[in-house]
Amino acid sequence: MCSIGSHSALDVAFGARAQGLRNLVVTARGRERTYARYFARGEDSDGGRSPQRGCVDETLDLETFADIVRPEVQERLLARNVLFVPNRSFEVYLRERYSYDQIERDMRVPFLGNRRLLRAEERDEAANQYALLARAGIRQPRKFDSPSAIDTLAMVKAPHAQVGFERAFFLCSSPSEYESQCATLLTAGMVTQEGLAAARIEEYALGPSVNLNFFWSPVLGELELLGTDTRRQTNLDGLRTLPPSQLGAAGAIPVRMEEAGHIATTLTESMLEKAFDLGERFVAAAREADPPGVIGPFALQCIITAGPPKDFVVYDVSLRIPGSPGTRYTPYSAYRWGRDVSVGERIAMEVVFARDADRLPHVLT
Repeated sequence: MCSIGSHSALDVAFGARAQGLRNLVVTARGRERTYARYFARGEDSDGGRSPQRGCVDETLDLETFADIVRPEVQERLLARNVLFVPNRSFEVYLRERYSYDQIERDMRVPFLGNRRLLRAEERDEAANQYALLARAGIRQPRKFDSPSAIDTLAMVKAPHAQVGFERAFFLCSSPSEYESQCATLLTAGMVTQEGLAAARIEEYALGPSVNLNFFWSPVLGELELLGTDTRRQTNLDGLRTLPPSQLGAAGAIPVRMEEAGHIATTLTESMLEKAFDLGERFVAAAREADPPGVIGPFALQCIITAGPPKDFVVYDVSLRIPGSPGTRYTPYSAYRWGRDVSVGERIAMEVVFARDADRLPHVLT
């Protein structure tokens, strides 16, 4: 099993090791020590007195992540007989140089999952996540067609001007607030006029956020809820912890919602049936849109709105392994498998199930 050395590579490596499979992490120059040193597998070299440790079997060091599509690199990976597990970092770093058409064509190694669905995460793709959610009849935040239509608290999702794979999200509740926020962010260099013109504006759903991390198993023909989590983001989390006396002084600080980590969270059991219904409807919609549809892990990122009855509003979709290794510390995988199972290990389990049933083509594209 192979993945890009970022985002969730350690989870993939750990999962492969747990299921008796070897793993390889593709690293970028200057970012290799996490995998080649700190979490590298430690071999017993002193007659059994040194414990086995680490989870990364092997690394392949490239100048940049995007070099993975070079023909000579693909040949090396094919020679190693890798099964590639795409993560979000794979998408964002390669998208800085290549289109999805090029990525799908030039990545000749087999993918665990549906490689064609990765592009649906991008808001500028025609058959994107919003189209899939609409096809599934899943509730999304109300979309505003223009800033002049804003009539309630809204989230503006614009690309970040300096960091292409981040978004410069901001809140406003009227057209005048929108103009004021835009002026501030333009001055700070966080957005561009072109980015604002292409931004998505949607109603801001109030409630706790939760990521529903699912796994669709083609081998078993079943949907699993592997775990639930929520995000920690800069500098949003810092602003949330400010004492009330300092809120005024922080009013002019642009909010940054960069990923900093995740926190395990849980659902009330009364919400679980609704959660599974969302997952099953999404799997069916993706299968209709692009057979065979979802393979393996995906996540619906939700807000739980106030009731009665409480309800999910899905504001984002991840169509690959999520970035939170902490999902295993919620109870749902143990309820199913009798022990905590990480997303990386569940992927490896599916590979083993498919291999032993002579059904690998059902989990690869």
